[in-house]
Amino acid sequence: MTDATIDPAAKPSGKKKLIPILAAAVLAGGGFASTYLGLWSPAAILAPKEEAPALPAVVFVPVPAIDLKIPGGSGQSLVLSASIETDSAHQAQVAHLMPRVSDAFTSFLSGIDPAAYDKRGVLEIIRAELLTRSRYVLGTEAIKDLLITEFRFK
Repeated sequence: MTDATIDPAAKPSGKKKLIPILAAAVLAGGGFASTYLGLWSPAAILAPKEEAPALPAVVFVPVPAIDLKIPGGSGQSLVLSASIETDSAHQAQVAHLMPRVSDAFTSFLSGIDPAAYDKRGVLEIIRAELLTRSRYVLGTEAIKDLLITEFRFK
């Protein structure tokens, strides 16, 4: 058998001892440089999170359904239902002026040429015109958007 002996005089070299020390120094320098450049902040990580400001509540006020006979002898009628998007501060104003909004919608829809309903993109045009008329009646601050919930021919 061979005798295996361990040489007690064999010690790790000085270069192997410097590797962990140099790695720690490089990592510490990188951390300092990244905080100095503003890439991250230890204080921001430890600080309590701020809550986002509350957005105003969105309210949808329904417009009464409009059932309108299309002129031209075709016997068709148009049914349109919509909702006005507003905030809670203007909800009472929108509900109070709803008869004027319905009147503006009905007068616009009754003036449309019957042939225009068959054209492409008529719904977008009608929506834009109704939104303009509702902003005229209610004001620009009260109205956020107009949503058409039903648009059909009977």
